[in-house]
Amino acid sequence: MAKIDESRPFIPVRIAVLTMSDTRSLAEDRSGTTLAEMIAEAGHVLADRALVKDDIAAIRARVQGWIDDPMVDVVITTGGTGFTGRDVTPEAVRPLFEKEIEGFSVIFHMQSYQKIETSTIQSRACGGVARGTYIFCLPGSTGACKDAWHGILKWQLDNRHRPCNFVEIMPRLEEHRK
Repeated sequence: MAKIDESRPFIPVRIAVLTMSDTRSLAEDRSGTTLAEMIAEAGHVLADRALVKDDIAAIRARVQGWIDDPMVDVVITTGGTGFTGRDVTPEAVRPLFEKEIEGFSVIFHMQSYQKIETSTIQSRACGGVARGTYIFCLPGSTGACKDAWHGILKWQLDNRHRPCNFVEIMPRLEEHRK
């Protein structure tokens, strides 16, 4: 059974948050604010936060910048994972993945189904790894961000989580480049 091993010291990770929106400003960004608050409450570091328009080039450039930044361990995006014409986050970010974390999408949908049932099918939430940086693309709703954080990311980004977690394998993500 999964649990937190309190005998291990907590290791904070540096997380950047990116919101995609054509209609909101950073000050009006409830989902990004919610993510930033949950990150801080968990003891992690908010490495950076930004908002870009729903534009493939802008999204990809911002995420690539954080992948290239050694002070960012994880990127969490919110918004642009639906089906409308302006929803382009997966198209922008997936080409950056070296490896996709298929299980993230599966578990996200399992969590989401418990709350919104079949409406979860309208999300293209995804996750992957690029040059040692974890990337998770979440829907734009505050509820979906909370579900992803409390149901998955809070635990997998805690090095004390047992039987395993994303943090403990971070040093090995780039071993193929050595």
